[in-house]
Amino acid sequence: MLTQRQLFLQHNAQTSPTPLMLEFVKAQGVYIYDAEGKAYLDLIAGIGVSNVGHCHPNVVEAVKKQAETYMHLMVYGEFVQSPQVNFATALASVLPSSLSSTYFVNSGAEAVEGAMKLAKRYTGRKGFVACLNSYHGSTQGAESLMKSTDGEGYSAGYGPFLPHVSFINHNNLTDLDKITTETAAVFVEPVQGEAGVRVADQHYMDALRKKCDETGALLVFDEIQSGFGRTGKMFAFEYYNIVPDVLLLAKGIGGGMPIGAFISSLEIMSVLSYNPILGHMTTFGGHPVCCAAGLATLNTLLDEKIVEQVEAKGELFKQLLQHPAITEIRGKGLMLAVGFDSFDTNKAIIDACIKDGIISDWFLHCSDAMRIAPPLTITEEEIKKACDVILRNIEAVTV
Repeated sequence: MLTQRQLFLQHNAQTSPTPLMLEFVKAQGVYIYDAEGKAYLDLIAGIGVSNVGHCHPNVVEAVKKQAETYMHLMVYGEFVQSPQVNFATALASVLPSSLSSTYFVNSGAEAVEGAMKLAKRYTGRKGFVACLNSYHGSTQGAESLMKSTDGEGYSAGYGPFLPHVSFINHNNLTDLDKITTETAAVFVEPVQGEAGVRVADQHYMDALRKKCDETGALLVFDEIQSGFGRTGKMFAFEYYNIVPDVLLLAKGIGGGMPIGAFISSLEIMSVLSYNPILGHMTTFGGHPVCCAAGLATLNTLLDEKIVEQVEAKGELFKQLLQHPAITEIRGKGLMLAVGFDSFDTNKAIIDACIKDGIISDWFLHCSDAMRIAPPLTITEEEIKKACDVILRNIEAVTV
């Protein structure tokens, strides 16, 4: 009889020639457990997904309750479904008044695709501007907004992509001149995730908002990784006292369930409903069970005051992770990158940590940095435990 690992290799499409091949059977809080019962402290939260921890009781209960009530009824937008209405209303309550209309989709990439269509339809323009080393998803439109500084990177071999896309350097004021009256939208991560957690500075963000206002381009903030408390505020844009025209969310908003959203004003979002009608459609977007999980996640963040604790937890990681081999620690809150001198050093440390029960990884556009983005519910004691293991393995690898 074939093992699960053998069946995985035979029947599950592979994304690399060397998958980790860890077989997990359970997850709870900040821990995931393998088939032998070994506990691993999860420092990446499914790449920013499990913000309230794995299988939070509030989320699990919401999923069970909604699954017993009804699941799929109709394509998004036709029926009034209370899980969608309640979650969208709750999102509006924690966002600026101009971000009051939510379109639910299934993933971050779909949120990007929807926002691209929305921007073209609203402005009547074709052009887009995006940052080098950004990550917006793996669908064709989303990948059109991605380019690494050393070439196509992870998009190599999958073109041609959409035309009329210009690229700018994150935090570079001079590059903002590429935003013109031909630009439909500018896509920016306030905190670049896969670039290795690069935080935008205030002057740049002010200039970006001003340039978009001057040219009539929509400013789209991709907070698929940084949203829902990850940086220490509910949304990273709150640090800058500016508001995007369109906000993209996914990953952490579902508490582990698959859901994404693009959010804008009623005025902007309304263009999807006429000339032609059904300007954007999705069968499973806004799935009732996922929306119920999303509402439970948001309420948990608010009721348990989880976001208010994130900055201090991030600072504790920075304070404890002191070693000559660490070149830099970047980031905000619990969205951190720990830099080393090379990919080889970083990979060796990550591999050693995994063997020692700590899950981490590197970044798509920054392979010499270790990702630290645990569930926001991680405790001080668990942070100290994780840092002890990381430091022990840094010492072992770099001596």
